[in-house]
Amino acid sequence: MVMSRHSLSTSNFKRKVIFGFKVIFMFAIVCVFCFYIVMPQYSGGYDASLIDKMERLKSITGPKIVLIGNSNLSFGVDSEELEQAFHLPVVNMGLHGALGNAFHEKMAKVNVCKGDIYIICHTSFSDKGTVEDRVLAWSTIENHLGLWRLLSFSDILPMAKEYPAYLKKCLELYISGNGNQLPGGCYSRDAFNIYGDISLEREECLYTFESPITPPEINDTAINRINKLDAWMSERGALLLVAGYPIGKGDLTLPEDAFVNAQKELSERLSCPVISDYRDYMFDYRLFYNTDLHLTTEGAELRTKQLIEDLHKWMKSTHKKELFRD
Repeated sequence: MVMSRHSLSTSNFKRKVIFGFKVIFMFAIVCVFCFYIVMPQYSGGYDASLIDKMERLKSITGPKIVLIGNSNLSFGVDSEELEQAFHLPVVNMGLHGALGNAFHEKMAKVNVCKGDIYIICHTSFSDKGTVEDRVLAWSTIENHLGLWRLLSFSDILPMAKEYPAYLKKCLELYISGNGNQLPGGCYSRDAFNIYGDISLEREECLYTFESPITPPEINDTAINRINKLDAWMSERGALLLVAGYPIGKGDLTLPEDAFVNAQKELSERLSCPVISDYRDYMFDYRLFYNTDLHLTTEGAELRTKQLIEDLHKWMKSTHKKELFRD
């Protein structure tokens, strides 16, 4: 019996539909395997602290102080002391610098309340406005969909391209059974306290300064983005400030005038207040722990006292009164 063209066409269509369903089914299985079995593999590491930091940030419904920046904050602030000084809950969102300034600044849009004070402590104001280390970003956000909001639209394609590299590492950890472990030491998730600070004692300086210490670089991309963030926060009754970061003071550090000039340029170009004098954040090399931005416990105490002093000076201005006015 000869099959008609119509019957043949219908048969081919059915085969294509069945094949399509098989492809979709297999794709779904792969996605489930990747996103819910293989991932996550870095939940015990340093950057996984972002999960806890975000939970604290979202849980505070009233006015708060939120610190935004890289690991100079994780290793350089006593948030409990800051909280006691101003009777406002503090959240230290400081994380890995290789994630990029734009990624950190996105945290300032998570749970903004009237009366909030967000303090940016960048060590550089020069960037491209995108995630810098995308594999690191994957190991930070993993399958925690709530963290994906920290990515910009321009990050989507570059992040997708780097997903295979991240997945390969996950598969290696999954097969070896070494994933999701607490590595111990200061680069472990359990090294952080409830505020988001590294709470382990850091008594000894382990770092030798060998490269010049230079002022923060500045470009239009970072300045324009921060100014837009400032306007966005002002519309919601919150305030954005810029404060200092730890600067090693010694033979390899450029003259103070270079830092003064950088601070002056920031003050002129940013719409939000720059509340610190960079010279006040210059600390002896012996107060740095294991990098030129990470402070010892003693250094963190000194830096915290300086930040509190800067905030007290600012709070005497009319800006603070207007911000908290009913």
